[in-house]
Amino acid sequence: MAADGVIPIALLLGPTAGGKTTLAIELARRLPAGGECVSADSMQVYRGMDIGTAKPTAAERAAAPHHLLDIADPATDGFSVETWLVAAERVIAEIRGRGRTPIVVGGTNLYVKALLEGMFEGPAPDAELRERLLTLDDATLRTSLERVDPVAAERIHPNDRKRTVRAIEVYEATGRPISELQQQWDQGRVREDVRIVGLDWPAPEINRRINARVAAMFGDGLVAEVAALQAAGRLGPQAAAALGYRQILDHLAGRTTLEEAREQIKIRTRRFAKQQRTWLRRFRAYPNTVWLPAAELTPQDLVEKALAWIAEGG
Repeated sequence: MAADGVIPIALLLGPTAGGKTTLAIELARRLPAGGECVSADSMQVYRGMDIGTAKPTAAERAAAPHHLLDIADPATDGFSVETWLVAAERVIAEIRGRGRTPIVVGGTNLYVKALLEGMFEGPAPDAELRERLLTLDDATLRTSLERVDPVAAERIHPNDRKRTVRAIEVYEATGRPISELQQQWDQGRVREDVRIVGLDWPAPEINRRINARVAAMFGDGLVAEVAALQAAGRLGPQAAAALGYRQILDHLAGRTTLEEAREQIKIRTRRFAKQQRTWLRRFRAYPNTVWLPAAELTPQDLVEKALAWIAEGG
């Protein structure tokens, strides 16, 4: 426990397919008073979206308590960074109340940033404006974003309708680009009750792991999972745009072959990992952070080094 009596949060960062879930479970089992895992993944919140989001399995959840999984209906939109942060702060307080360590498993970098620095306070949503923007197709929205905020357009994926709409909405409400307003957020103070453990992977190795994960997802029934969700009408726009799900939906609609969908998921996941590396470089500058060379360490050594680092802040 820290000098101020607060149990520090253990925050695990690293690229997709980098072994964060496995490490989190081992830490939860081996920390002196035990730990509980808190997902910071924007798609693992959705019920029924299990295989394509690499959600911890039933066996993994049995090995350590997990929180903020399966808390939202994929048929509805509206789950936001703020929604997650409120739930995360509540769960973290409850875990600390049990005398255990909260282990936040990073997945969505905006969630991690919000946890560390608080929320970016933009203007309140304008229902009328949002409704009008949502009637526009992706290409029109993209053109509009590139015109009013080219910096945000560089950061926001063309398929990310939610963030695209929000960026345009902020510009319409304030007359200033969201990228400019977020620079003020970037100057915020980082909370001190966190010990960050980053897993560092060479790009070729993480790409190999991504390819293996995608192959395993198909073997585990990804296509059947997406087809069942679609047939039940349970994929709202936000969930349907998720990496892996969108590509399978294209296949089910006859727009691509199964092999093309598989390759697209691999390519887009590797591209996503590249984008993550940009975020992770920013997180390296945060205090109370250690980065471990995951490819050079045995799983046991990785756990031991992570435990030692977390203990320094305890």
